[in-house]
Amino acid sequence: MSKEKVITINERIPSLKEQRKQRANRRLLFFLSFFFLLLLLMVYFQSPLSHVRNVIVEENYFVTDDEIIRLSNIDSGTSMWSIEKQEIENRLVNHREIASASVEQRFPNTIRIQIKEYARIGYLYQEDKYFPILETGLYLDELPRHVFPSDAPLLIGFEQGDELKELSAELQKVPSELIERISEIFYRPTDHDAFAIVLLMTDGIEVHTSIRDFSGNLSSYAAIVKELDTNKKGILHLRMSPYFEEFESEEEELKSESEG
Repeated sequence: MSKEKVITINERIPSLKEQRKQRANRRLLFFLSFFFLLLLLMVYFQSPLSHVRNVIVEENYFVTDDEIIRLSNIDSGTSMWSIEKQEIENRLVNHREIASASVEQRFPNTIRIQIKEYARIGYLYQEDKYFPILETGLYLDELPRHVFPSDAPLLIGFEQGDELKELSAELQKVPSELIERISEIFYRPTDHDAFAIVLLMTDGIEVHTSIRDFSGNLSSYAAIVKELDTNKKGILHLRMSPYFEEFESEEEELKSESEG
């Protein structure tokens, strides 16, 4: 005869009742938690807690934070839930200096705006004034008197016209790391070349070339300079057949003058 213990239904009833009670308590706790969560969300939606308190603007350099926030139409009374990101981004890129914009909501009450500006490829220098030129070819208003440009080359001797337009178009094709090595660009037309220009480079080299195919001529600059003696300074002629012409020393100049 089997000696296994037989559990009667009467013995199992208390255990079943306890299990049912625990399940009921868990369901009640779930519904209460869900109810309070909804209540908190309703309070958050209807209260100033859901209003924007911080607007963070990043990666802008020329366009000010205040200008970007003004264009976004976001203020302290704006609800986080009324933010139309695409609409704000479209408004921002309508600014002539902004190439792209990204708007991000960071709950509970912060908006992050990330900006990418058009690069400035040069500054037209006229009558002691500096006029920025964007990579799009657009000319901006003059800089404030106390601001001196240092992030792009100065364009000296140019007037608004075909030469300046063509140079602007060529500068757009030049890599940024090469643009940074150009200090000044002088317009020096000759009888043989109405588009002749002279570049002063940050490494002390003077470059003579032409606006015509300027970007193509300048593309070989880094490779040529790398082969030159760093102690030698002179003129690098960059046209169809590039060559380097070393500056005469003071002794050589005096000798030439005495012979003359």
